[in-house]
Amino acid sequence: MSGSASVSPKTSFLALSLGSIGVVYGDIGTSPIYALRESLAAGGHAAGPLGAVSLIFWALSFIVTLKYVVLLLRADNAGEGGTLSLLALAKRVSGPRAATGLAILGALGAALFYGDAMITPAISVLSAVEGLNLVTPAFEPYVVPITLAIIVLLFAAQSHGTAAVAGWFGPITLVWFAALALGGIASIAAEPAILAALDPRHAVAFAKEGPAIAFAILGAAFLAVTGAEALYADLGHFGRGPIRFAWSSVVFPALALNYFGQGALVLRNPQAAENPFFLMYPEWALIPVVAIATAATIIASQAVITGAYSLTRQAIQLKLLPRMDVRHTSESLEGQIYMPLVNGLLLVGVIALVLAFRSSSGLAAAYGIAVTGTMIVTVLLAFVVARGLWRWPLWAAAAVFLPFLAVDTIFLGANMTKVLEGGFVPLLVAAALVAIMRVWMRGTAVLAAKDKDASLPLDTLMQSMRDRPPLTAPGTAVYLTGNQDAAPVALLHTLKHFKSLHARVVILTVATAPIPRVAPAERAKVKMLDDRFASVTLNFGFMEAPDVPKALAELSGQGLDFDVMTTSFVLSRRALTAAERGALPGWQRKIFMFLSRNAVGATDYFRIPAGRVVEIGAQVSL
Repeated sequence: MSGSASVSPKTSFLALSLGSIGVVYGDIGTSPIYALRESLAAGGHAAGPLGAVSLIFWALSFIVTLKYVVLLLRADNAGEGGTLSLLALAKRVSGPRAATGLAILGALGAALFYGDAMITPAISVLSAVEGLNLVTPAFEPYVVPITLAIIVLLFAAQSHGTAAVAGWFGPITLVWFAALALGGIASIAAEPAILAALDPRHAVAFAKEGPAIAFAILGAAFLAVTGAEALYADLGHFGRGPIRFAWSSVVFPALALNYFGQGALVLRNPQAAENPFFLMYPEWALIPVVAIATAATIIASQAVITGAYSLTRQAIQLKLLPRMDVRHTSESLEGQIYMPLVNGLLLVGVIALVLAFRSSSGLAAAYGIAVTGTMIVTVLLAFVVARGLWRWPLWAAAAVFLPFLAVDTIFLGANMTKVLEGGFVPLLVAAALVAIMRVWMRGTAVLAAKDKDASLPLDTLMQSMRDRPPLTAPGTAVYLTGNQDAAPVALLHTLKHFKSLHARVVILTVATAPIPRVAPAERAKVKMLDDRFASVTLNFGFMEAPDVPKALAELSGQGLDFDVMTTSFVLSRRALTAAERGALPGWQRKIFMFLSRNAVGATDYFRIPAGRVVEIGAQVSL
C-alpha cells in the first residue's frame, strides 16, 4: 500500500510552504541584522531594549500578521496578489470616473516598489558583509568592494535564469530562520527579563520622551516589517495556505525569538547595542553566521529583482509603461523572465546607493519611505475592493481599514523625518516613475483619440468594397488594431497604395483582461463579418506574455485555419512629429516621443515571426 494519493496533497503543501520561506520571506527575514540596531541608535536611551523590542514585536503582529496574513491575503485577483493585481480588481468594481484616479494610485504604488527594489539588495548585502568587521577589523576596507562584487555577480546571473538554483532558496532560508531562532533562544535564556517586552505598554512608553524621539524610533523600528508586501505580491506563486502556514509556524516565531534575543543581549551588555545581531552569537559561530546571512540576503535580493520584472510586465500589460524586451529563461516556468533594461537600471541604482551611503546604517535612512507609501496605497485599494467587490457596508470597511491606514500614516510620517538623510532617494525614483507612467497613459490616450477621429468605420469600408471590389491576393492578412469597429490605418494604406487585398482579412485586437491569466476557452473571440473579413479578439491576463501566433493557431475549431508561415501580419508604424499646438505640453510630448521610439515593437512583443511582418508607416502629430 503506497498511500501516495493521501500523501501527495500534504507533500505539495509543505513544498509550497518551504518555497514561500525562501521567496516570500527572504526580505523580512534579513531585517533582524539591522532593524533593532537602528531602533536603539535612533532612540538613544529613551526606549531602551524593552521599548524597542516591544515596538518591533507588536509592529510585526499588527502590520504583518493581522493586516497582511489575515486580511489582505483574502483580496486576491483570481489567485494573484500585489499592488497592480489589486488595482485591476479595484478598477473592475469602480465606475469610469474613478478609473483615472485608481490608475494613478496604482502607478504610485508600483513606482514606490522600484525604490524598495533598489534599496533592498544594497542594505541587505551590506549589512551581512559588515559582519566580517567583527571577525577582524582588517576586513573593514573591503566591506564595500565585497558588497559590490556580490551585487554585480547577482545581477549578471539574471540573464541565465534562476530555475536551476531556486530549489535551494527555501532550504537555505529555512536554515537562516533556524539560526535566528537558536541565537535568540540562547540569549533569552541568559536574560529572561526581556520577555517583559511582550507588554505593549513598553512600546508606547518612549512617546513620553517627546515627538522627535518617538518619530525617530518609529521610523527605525519600521525596518522590521519591510518585506511584508512580498506576502501579498507572491500570493499567486504559493497560495494563501502555504504563505500563512510558513509565517505562523516558522517565520514569525524565528523573528520574534531573534529580536527578543538581541534585546536580552543589550539588557546584559548595553555596549552590544552597536551590533546586537552578530554580537549575540559566540565568536566561533561568527563566520558561519556571516556566510548564511550573506546567502540569505542574496536570496532576498533575488526575490525583489524577480518581483521588479513581474511588476514591470504587469505595468506594460495594464498600459502604464511602454513595451519592453521580456525574455523567458525557462521553458517550463512562465514566471521565469528576464528584462535587460530593468536589470540594468536596477544594477546602476544599487551600485550608486552602495557607493553613496557605504554602510547599512546610512542606507537605513533611505529605507522605509517607499515601503510605507506602498502599504498606504494597498490599504486604499483594498478599501475600494471591500466596498465594491465584497459588498461591505461603509461603516464596516471604515472600521477595518481606517486603523491600518492610521498606523501606516504614522509610520510614513516617522519615516519622512529621514528625507534629508537619504529618504529623498526612493521619493525621487517614485516621482520620476509616476511622471513617466502618467505621460505614457496621457500620450496613448491622445493617440487613441486621434486614431478614432481619423478612422473610417469598418462597416462603411466593407460596403464600399462590395460595390467596387479590389484585386485579390492569395493568403491571409492579419491587421492589428486597438479599435475593431474602425478600419485599421494599415488596411486603408494597403488599399490606397496597392489597390488589392488578401483573400482573407483578419482584424485583430489584443486585449488585456483585468485578471492575471485567461482560461484557454476564453482566449479568443471570433466573429465572421463576411466571406472575406473576420474580427478576432485575443484576451490575455495582465501576468501573461502575449503569444499571438500560438493563440491564432488554436482557432482552427472556430472557422479559421491559420498557418503562420503563409500569413502576413500587417502593422502600422507611427512616426510621431511635434505639432505647434499639441495635445500634450512640450515636456510631456518630448518624453512620450522618446518612450515611443525606444519601446519594443509589436513584432517582438507579440512574438510574431519577423519574416511574416509588413510594416506600413504613418505620420502622427502630437
